[in-house]
Amino acid sequence: MQHNDSIVFPNKLEEINILRSAVAMNAEDYKAAYYLGNLWYDKRQYDEAIECWEQSIVINKNFATPYRNLAIAYYNKRNEKEKALQFLEKAFELDNSDARVLMELDQLYKILNKSFKERLQLLEKYEQLVEQRDDLYTERITLYNSLKNYSKAKGLLSKRQFHPWEGGEGKVTGQYVLCHTELAKQAILNHQYDEALALLNEARNYPDNLGEGKLYGAQENDLDYLSGCAYEGLQMPDKANEFFRKATIGISEPVQAIYYNDPQPDKIFYQALSWIKLNEFDKAKNIFNKFISFGEEHIDDKMSIDYFAVSLPDMLVFDIDLNQRNKQHCLYLIGLGNIGLGNYKEGSKYLETVLQNNINHQSAALYLTMIDFIKQTNHMNQIV
Repeated sequence: MQHNDSIVFPNKLEEINILRSAVAMNAEDYKAAYYLGNLWYDKRQYDEAIECWEQSIVINKNFATPYRNLAIAYYNKRNEKEKALQFLEKAFELDNSDARVLMELDQLYKILNKSFKERLQLLEKYEQLVEQRDDLYTERITLYNSLKNYSKAKGLLSKRQFHPWEGGEGKVTGQYVLCHTELAKQAILNHQYDEALALLNEARNYPDNLGEGKLYGAQENDLDYLSGCAYEGLQMPDKANEFFRKATIGISEPVQAIYYNDPQPDKIFYQALSWIKLNEFDKAKNIFNKFISFGEEHIDDKMSIDYFAVSLPDMLVFDIDLNQRNKQHCLYLIGLGNIGLGNYKEGSKYLETVLQNNINHQSAALYLTMIDFIKQTNHMNQIV
């Protein structure tokens, strides 16, 4: 008799004995072992759950779902990352029509620092599955941005109607702003100032297809600063200073930035760049020194999740080491502070350390490449 998994959900304590009896009566019932494993995992009996799922795949080596469950259990409960990867790859090999498993496999690859090109190859190979999920489609865009193919990312963003999802707040709009600002920087360096302003104006106005509006009071120091640079290039100093002044407004104190609506350090960094443009060097220096002080002071903080916060920045399929993430954030801040002060070699060293541990830290990668932009568009030497 075939079970319909979509309508079978054992969850009561008495069903443990029922499933145990089913396994005892029929040693070939791989579904009973699988369901019992699900029930054990729900009751936080992780060793028992793993044992049942392993029993299920011994009986039926072609049943994909227990492999997927074992991957999560081995990663989150036993910290055996390579074994988790083997199980999840096997799950997708057995059923490569499951878009959710592809999403989880890509997330595991991401956590384990698999290269952007390898991850993108996988997503392009299964493009029809990617089209089924906003989170997968967004990862594809993110990979193009990480590979500096901003025009491709911009094109993909315009072709899809996105929908809000828990844990996805700010992800689509973040990639939208990123590709527009990076293309605007390129335009400024190429003296295409009108093109830069058009891109920055687009970045300020989220199209309806992104499925998410702009947060009230969202800081746009980066867009204002870059607009000032564009007007500066157009020989319009009063207009440039208007935007530089606007770019200095907002929260200027760095924080841990765990949640998507926390103040982001890159916005504060642009505040400081704007103060330099306005010849307020002490104010800029104060911000950069705050980055360094905050990073050094909080690098060993012990972090915890507030589940009543607005949203976590990632879908928690695989457990994230929040202390390690905080350490990377603090190293990133120290790197930004040093770059702002003109200590490019020292700042680069900190950002490279972040990327060695997490190649997916987009901001660290962007500010490594932004050093040349800063040198060409700002007078950093006057701050030191």
